[in-house]
Amino acid sequence: MFNYFGFGSNMSMLSLRAKGVDPLASRKAVLHGWRLRFNVQHFFRHEGGVGNIEYTGNSNDRVLGVLHACPDEALALLDAAEAYGHGYDRIDIDVETFTNSHDLVSERVTALAYIGMPSFINEDCLPSRRYLNILLDGARQAGIDPGYIETLARQPVHQPEPYPAFKAPSGDYPCYDRESLAKEPLYTALYGAVFDISVARPMHEYLKGFFGGKDMTLFHLQRLDSSNVTETMDDIRKGHLNQAQLDYLNAYLNEYAREYRYVGRYSYDNE
Repeated sequence: MFNYFGFGSNMSMLSLRAKGVDPLASRKAVLHGWRLRFNVQHFFRHEGGVGNIEYTGNSNDRVLGVLHACPDEALALLDAAEAYGHGYDRIDIDVETFTNSHDLVSERVTALAYIGMPSFINEDCLPSRRYLNILLDGARQAGIDPGYIETLARQPVHQPEPYPAFKAPSGDYPCYDRESLAKEPLYTALYGAVFDISVARPMHEYLKGFFGGKDMTLFHLQRLDSSNVTETMDDIRKGHLNQAQLDYLNAYLNEYAREYRYVGRYSYDNE
């Protein structure tokens, strides 16, 4: 078992569940002498920046979050979700936990946390509305100090460009399914479209292993702020998606097309 301090979207139990992580126990905690930032740029431009913590040494600065007691097998899942060694580094920090009934310090606990790596820091970033909603929901569910939540709720958010409806390029392209796509480690699929990620810019190098050979539609759907993580491949195959989900996938289709090269169609008939 290990202790993990979630200060961003991973304050949310639904967010953790989407990543396959099921904590053994969770309680609110505070990290003194640090501040919360949103300056880790997301892999995709329309998502803005995601959470980070920066050491200040100022005793008046604090980051509130959730201390999760996690089974050992969750570490690999968290490392993958946080792009450990690429976008985020992993460090040990000391946090203070609270009693259940009152916001009084209970004990000091050493926990791991993820901090942004220099190559991913962009001071111009703002969080997306989606990301901030997940963070706020997690903070409320954990019983984080209302004043802290109120401050977060006033955080300016990233304004992405409007996206046209995605249209696949015309031409005779092959069709893939789960089995044939798995044989193409540098191809990935999203909502019926297949892309070659070998042409991606260096920042996306990590995603070649994370996305390669797989359809990422369900992955993205379960990270929407309205998700309850019960979406299934059957929902995708049968087209049981609402407008918010369709708009979210359309934004990603446009971004995939910007970052990668369209190479074919994807069939869900055998899912």
